[in-house]
Amino acid sequence: MITCVKCKQSSSVLKAGFVRGRQRFLCKACDYHFTEEKPAGQLTERRRRQTTIGDVAKAVGVASSTVSRALNGHTDISPTTRQAILDAARQLDYHPNLLAQSLKSRETHTLGVIIPDIERPFFATVVSGIQDVASEAGYRVMICQSKESYQTEVSNVQALVASRVDGLLICHSRETRNFDHVKPEACRGVPVVHFDRVSDEVDSAKVILDDWNGAFNVTEHLIQQGARRIAILAGPETLLISRNRLAGYQHALKRYNLDLRPEYEVHIEFQTEEAVAALDNWLALPEPPDAIFAINYTNAFDLLVALKKRHLRVPDDIAVVGFGDEFMASMIEPGLTTVNLHPYRIGQQAARLFLEQVREKEDFQPRTFVISGDLVIRGSSLKGKGDSFSLSI
Repeated sequence: MITCVKCKQSSSVLKAGFVRGRQRFLCKACDYHFTEEKPAGQLTERRRRQTTIGDVAKAVGVASSTVSRALNGHTDISPTTRQAILDAARQLDYHPNLLAQSLKSRETHTLGVIIPDIERPFFATVVSGIQDVASEAGYRVMICQSKESYQTEVSNVQALVASRVDGLLICHSRETRNFDHVKPEACRGVPVVHFDRVSDEVDSAKVILDDWNGAFNVTEHLIQQGARRIAILAGPETLLISRNRLAGYQHALKRYNLDLRPEYEVHIEFQTEEAVAALDNWLALPEPPDAIFAINYTNAFDLLVALKKRHLRVPDDIAVVGFGDEFMASMIEPGLTTVNLHPYRIGQQAARLFLEQVREKEDFQPRTFVISGDLVIRGSSLKGKGDSFSLSI
């Protein structure tokens, strides 16, 4: 029996809701509100554990099954009881135990996404496309980034699988050479969709860019502008996108009967200092290139800045093109010629392939969806039409 802390009577004390998870009382004898003080140990326990349906049921004085039906919108609960349950759940800060629900239904309605770097506009836009399609289908999205680290990528995969995500969408880090962590046995049957940087070792659904044709088109454009000594700043040789873009570049040179010069082909890890070092080596050649194709758009910006510091004009002295049309490409003068990769569309399609796999289950046949990029021509490649390079940000 509860005694009023003011007048010390107990017969006039009534329950009056909750305050910060504690029972609130009203003493009708002295018209005084107060809360029941809990021993320190009990307060610590409440803070430590999550409020359960049982806690809500006890507070309202009904069965746990009644609370469950009320919270799930069943119509066999009276409006008065339902409102009392909702009020108690809110005041006790009750949230559904998603893990318990997933153990029962074997679904979490959560989609795991792993990308190399959320700060890069390309990947941020991909995630936006994934999010929109997944949300419409009733899925939450859990995002992890590898920061271009293989070990971090493996840890991310293991954490998401252990969290019982319903699907895993992944773009590999540039360090990734081993793909055992995304094979079916490692992912415990969780559907996997690869996008952008994919693995041929894993039989999964994939969304890839038409890297070969994109590289061919941008190289052909440089040739049509009069460039004859075209260098390529390629990425790691182990990356499939690097190999495909290099092949497209080489085919364009062959198509126009231009020599493939090994000194014009450089593989880097996409780091700024590597791009600048490659530029200096090219400029020191007896015949330096008159155009450079950077397969990564961030390295194209590195080259533009470095060329300005060396008092070389873009595109009159050296033309520069990139691969990936981000907002910065149109904010510099001259603007950067590049390929629009449609990252939002990539994200949408990756999420749709996952949903197809969920719907079709055992009948699903992994397929590769190819997205074509569009050549976006700006001043950095238009020979005879460019002025000295300057930033206009």
